Amino acid sequence: MKEFRSDDIRNFSIVGHGASGKTMLCEAMLACAGEITRMGSIEAKNTVSDYHHDEHERQISIHSSPLHLEWMNKKFNIIDTPGYLDFIGEAISSLAVVDMAVVLLHAVNGVEVGTEQVWSFASKNNIPKVLVVNGLDRDHTKFDDILNNTKDHFGKNVFPMQLPVNAGPGFNQIIDVLRSELITYNTDGSGKYTESDLPDEWKSRVEELHQELIEFVAESDDTLLEKFFEQGNLSEDEMRSGIHDAIQNQSFIPLFCTSASINVGVTRLMEFVSKYGSSPVDRGTVIAKSLKSDEEVSVNLDGDEPVVNVFKTISEAHVGDLSFFRVYSGSVNAGMDMLNTTRSKTERFGQMYLLNGKNRMSVNHLYAGDIGAVVKLKDTHTSNTLCSQKFQVIMDPVMLPNSNIHMGIIPKAKGDEEKLAIGLSTLHEEDPTFVYQVDPELHQTVISGQGELHLQVSIQRLQRRFGIEINTFKPRIPFRETIKGKGEAKYRHKKQSGGAGQFAEVWMRIEPKGRGEGVEFISSLVGQNVDRVFVPSVEKGVLSACEDGVLANYRVVDLKVDFYDGKQHPVDSKDIAFQIAGKGAFKEAFNNAQPCLLEPIMDVEVKVPEDFMGDVMGDASSRRGKIMGMDNEGSFQVIKAKIPQSELYHYSTAIRSLTGGRGLHSESFSHYEYLPKELQKRFVTESKNDDSE
Repeated sequence: MKEFRSDDIRNFSIVGHGASGKTMLCEAMLACAGEITRMGSIEAKNTVSDYHHDEHERQISIHSSPLHLEWMNKKFNIIDTPGYLDFIGEAISSLAVVDMAVVLLHAVNGVEVGTEQVWSFASKNNIPKVLVVNGLDRDHTKFDDILNNTKDHFGKNVFPMQLPVNAGPGFNQIIDVLRSELITYNTDGSGKYTESDLPDEWKSRVEELHQELIEFVAESDDTLLEKFFEQGNLSEDEMRSGIHDAIQNQSFIPLFCTSASINVGVTRLMEFVSKYGSSPVDRGTVIAKSLKSDEEVSVNLDGDEPVVNVFKTISEAHVGDLSFFRVYSGSVNAGMDMLNTTRSKTERFGQMYLLNGKNRMSVNHLYAGDIGAVVKLKDTHTSNTLCSQKFQVIMDPVMLPNSNIHMGIIPKAKGDEEKLAIGLSTLHEEDPTFVYQVDPELHQTVISGQGELHLQVSIQRLQRRFGIEINTFKPRIPFRETIKGKGEAKYRHKKQSGGAGQFAEVWMRIEPKGRGEGVEFISSLVGQNVDRVFVPSVEKGVLSACEDGVLANYRVVDLKVDFYDGKQHPVDSKDIAFQIAGKGAFKEAFNNAQPCLLEPIMDVEVKVPEDFMGDVMGDASSRRGKIMGMDNEGSFQVIKAKIPQSELYHYSTAIRSLTGGRGLHSESFSHYEYLPKELQKRFVTESKNDDSE
């Protein structure tokens, strides 16, 4: 492929709700540009961008796939993204490195929850958006309803650049509003078309829309606005110069008509993107931080020094280990040394590639604004910044949603722990929304993701790629043990077994402390009953008991321990004897002091459309939750609540079920509070059963 200047590059992500046809639109674009000789299909499992085993198995996109093609002397860098919310992290990471979002709408279902989510993330990144109603060859399409729906959701400046003439089976004709003409597509799937005059019945509607388009375009440019007021009209050439600016400032949002699976409408969409779509020049600069001064600095597209950001890492048998990156300034060559400012490591760029799915094309040089892949760098991870030694900056990492569904995992075969650790680390590297935690306190490994499907796919990848058979379980909750009252005990440890004996007697008092104050150990010994050398031994025994737990094997917190007296033997008293006696005295005193469990309470925020507020609040109350307040966020309501962690297992699945897939939640730790007495017995029994297994 020839080299392209920044203003001849079009970087865009194809995003939208699941099953809206994103992968097939990519397939049609590649076919139109001659990158592939014939279009594949999801059912035949032979599309370019869905090439992973798990994508073939489930017939959905799971990974974002960078693609490239040349069209009308422009280079398209396209990222095909998953639509299911379980894999939203892939879409968010992609939207962070492109200059435009092509948002697909299902021609029957219209605006769905996934559409709203990707629209929101594209808006946060301040990148222009183009809407495409796809699949207009289906039965029961409703273009006018969808157009009105998009205006309700995304603003009155959504404008139909095209209108479908014969939507439904046999769809092949589209009205072009900009050129006021009829486009008829060939039925052979080639994407070719012929242009002709408007049918009479469409003329008045198109004329009205054409005038509306002129007004949108004129409003984006003061010079054009003046001409419009003077002449009452704009020429097509004047319109052309204004459309690009209008898209950049989103004073209007163009909407197109396609059916990607039969390659209708795709070529005109590509022509529009090449002529009017965003290039890296439109973004121009991004803000980073200077590594030396921590002050904000501008990274300019035309800067001399290279600045690169890694947005995805993959490790696949048929593709290899690769880091995907975008060049934000300067240019990069194979063999170049660069500094990873995120990790303070020097890296040498190896062989670079452009990818179309698993097909790689080698390149030696990439200019600012371009997107490519490099053989995986040694110490570089997703969201890391690389730059020259002369211009050391660091870019903000992409903010990904918290992973709020959790599952415990354990390898079936003993000895697979190391393989599991490598596998978990690799999956997290490739997908930062897949998180794992090894909890030494509760002796469990917990994986977290965006939804049940996300966790299922991750477990299958672990099993397939690393050869580990895995059992899953409901994770244990990190309860804490404490006391509500005062208690004391006198404990004697005596051991005579023929050889050296052991003897120690410890008298102990305990009392509760404030929440979060931890365990305090003091000694108020008087007289000579116990040598002070044994005080650390008693403390060691107490702290060991606190670590192991007394009531239900959870860590003990928030109490004061006083070792106030005891007895010793001149020969048989030793360190180990006082450790054992200290532990025994503490356990007895603890059981005498109204022992109880503390449970973790989580701050939960649920973002839902207003219609579902009652159901979600009722569900939160049924989980022993307390509603703390509500806020507005666009067309959504945000419910804030405090809910016990033990009531939140698979909560994200429940929220999706309650809200028809339109609700999202996040959770974070808030505090510990007393577990109600009627529940304490159940959790104590469960814990003891877990430990006996």
